[in-house]
Amino acid sequence: MKASKEINVGVDTGKAQLDIYIRPIGEFFTVENNPSGIKEAIKRIKKHKPTRIVIEATGRLEMPFACAAAKAKIPIVVANTYRVHKFAASTGKLAKTDKLDAQMIAYYGEALQPRETQLKPENIQLISDLLGRRSQLLEMRTMEKNRLSILPKTLSTPIKQHIKFINSAVDKIEIKLDTLIEATPQWQQLMKILLSVKGVGKVLAYTLISELPELGQLNRKQIAALVGVAPMNRESGAYKGKRKIRGGRHRVRTVLFMAMMSAIQSNPKIKAIYKRLVEAGKPKKVALVACMRRMITILNVMVKNGTVWDDSLA
Repeated sequence: MKASKEINVGVDTGKAQLDIYIRPIGEFFTVENNPSGIKEAIKRIKKHKPTRIVIEATGRLEMPFACAAAKAKIPIVVANTYRVHKFAASTGKLAKTDKLDAQMIAYYGEALQPRETQLKPENIQLISDLLGRRSQLLEMRTMEKNRLSILPKTLSTPIKQHIKFINSAVDKIEIKLDTLIEATPQWQQLMKILLSVKGVGKVLAYTLISELPELGQLNRKQIAALVGVAPMNRESGAYKGKRKIRGGRHRVRTVLFMAMMSAIQSNPKIKAIYKRLVEAGKPKKVALVACMRRMITILNVMVKNGTVWDDSLA
């Protein structure tokens, strides 16, 4: 099929809305990023018999639409944000509006004809939702434990009962997560690779599977920037500020930070990097972020090559 006969749909994802452009028809419309809006969008798109729909991977916001497109049997491409932006820069079109962003994503689909994303949308979204709920429960448990230490002993019994209930709920979520992984051989292999690293536990592994599908597909600078652990320059004229991390996948970065607290104790290689940086005068938080960056780049190489932990990688 020639590109001129293809129908490429670009979807620019926002928290509240989806901006959609159909190329080369030139149709542009906006819907709310909720079940009813997504249903309307799929209905309007499907009548054009699209060759592919391209939507950028945000780590979460695109998943409901991607799931709906997959269910409707429409070819869906969850595109790497970095690659789409690089493509836009190569065309010289740097202006940004919702419509222009959707147009550029559709143009990216037409020009590069990216391969359809193969996914089990319901399971991926369910993993993400379960992890979110697990995090909420752990926050509630911490709050209840704090109350237990300051409130009168006469109130300790109901608080302890609630903590016990929360623990049970967390256990059930973890069982569901294990079941989802066991049902997908590809994820089993990915879990084996990730868990071979000391300091990487199941929660981080689950988070990477559901929130960072680009792992193993990008180079070290790209994956670090995508997670948000790559230091960015802050310079303007004579002003030269400190390089700081910013942006990226907040949930991935948060879980990775917690994992590093364990890794700098249990993983000899990461521990040595952390110790060397601190002894060189780096603030502990800066050293910890550097270890996060090193860890995610190592994991990226491992997943790309399909290999388990090797001391030489660090």
